[in-house]
Amino acid sequence: MVDTTKNTKLFTTYGVKTSKAISTEIAAKLISKAKKPLFVVGTGVLDPEVLDRAVKISKAKNIPIAATGSSMIGFVDKGVNAKYINLHALGFYLTDPNWPGLDGNGNYDTIILLGHKKYYINQVLSATKNFSDVKAISIDKSYIQNATMSFGNLSKADHIAALDEVIDLL
Repeated sequence: MVDTTKNTKLFTTYGVKTSKAISTEIAAKLISKAKKPLFVVGTGVLDPEVLDRAVKISKAKNIPIAATGSSMIGFVDKGVNAKYINLHALGFYLTDPNWPGLDGNGNYDTIILLGHKKYYINQVLSATKNFSDVKAISIDKSYIQNATMSFGNLSKADHIAALDEVIDLL
């Protein structure tokens, strides 16, 4: 079992509230219990090993994917519900409780994050952290302090193993 709660050293702080480091079991349980989750993926998901696991996570719980950056190309013909959206726009929309969502059925209660640049996603999440009730769960290899909960800083091998554990627990 991969210890995903270690190595959460902060290099930059964005306020007094930081994310809680979580294990793979807790991440899987929170993803499973989410009423209306959205899987927000960035360009880092185009790594073949990570992409394979992202598709499996989406299919396991039928979670729609918000593909940001140039990540949309990875989900074409994979049998998942993926839509492109600009990450900054998505961060803005998530703070609006009346936003209809990507599917037209209302806003999301939980977002799952994977494949983003740490400095970029932290800026986007500062709005959701402070101005919405949306839970942000980062299953990325870097500790994301503006998420509600996050894996710690992981090596690539540990990150892939952690994603496999999450998939098995879903």
